[in-house]
Amino acid sequence: MIIVGTCGFCEAKKKYFRDFNTVEVQQTFYKLIQDKTLQKWEQEAPKDFIFSIKAFQGVTHPPTSPTWRRSNVKPTPGVGLLRPTPDVFRYWELTLREAEILGAKFVLIQLPKSFKETEESFNNAEKFFSKIEKRDFTIVVELRGWSEKGIKEFVREFNLIDVTDPLVREPLHVGKINYYRLHGAYQKGRIIYKHKYTQEELQGIAKKVKEWNKKESYVYFNNAYMCEDARSFIQTLAF
Repeated sequence: MIIVGTCGFCEAKKKYFRDFNTVEVQQTFYKLIQDKTLQKWEQEAPKDFIFSIKAFQGVTHPPTSPTWRRSNVKPTPGVGLLRPTPDVFRYWELTLREAEILGAKFVLIQLPKSFKETEESFNNAEKFFSKIEKRDFTIVVELRGWSEKGIKEFVREFNLIDVTDPLVREPLHVGKINYYRLHGAYQKGRIIYKHKYTQEELQGIAKKVKEWNKKESYVYFNNAYMCEDARSFIQTLAF
């Protein structure tokens, strides 16, 4: 089973719910969302629709991250980087609450490049994951700038789903689910979000996703042309 969606609603929700079977909610990363808003989305979605939510940046991103400029919360010094602080644990609990209201399947922990592949990061993660609740959610993690060895150790140690771009590498975990995020093109270590995938690229992605397929695979487009590319990819998968 391969399910395709986008990172954020790329069109009006009513139309999106007709066009796609899943979405990775981005608003939950930037802001704390009111219960009534999440309840409305859950009620508007088809019963079999799959929500994934991105954990609030207070869990993952330090106060220096420019992403905080879009937040409705002012960051305190101890936020981000999975540091075992009261604020990080509080924001995780708020993220779980949002996931429960939406009836989400996944919670994405997307860590910034400032979460370095160091002993300190592993220690913070160990303390964080040893204390938090996961409840019934599947936790997926995207690590940026880490070696394959480090990623494999991280996801196995904390029993997480490794998030990857299929054009970059194969998932580095053993499990029944693969979770992909397609950001666009890569140039000299930078992501070019304003990249439209060619048909040849989509065919290559489809081939890899099918070859690596577990029981379930989820593919989320996160580039500037995400809606169009996601639709094209669904058609590509049919062949």
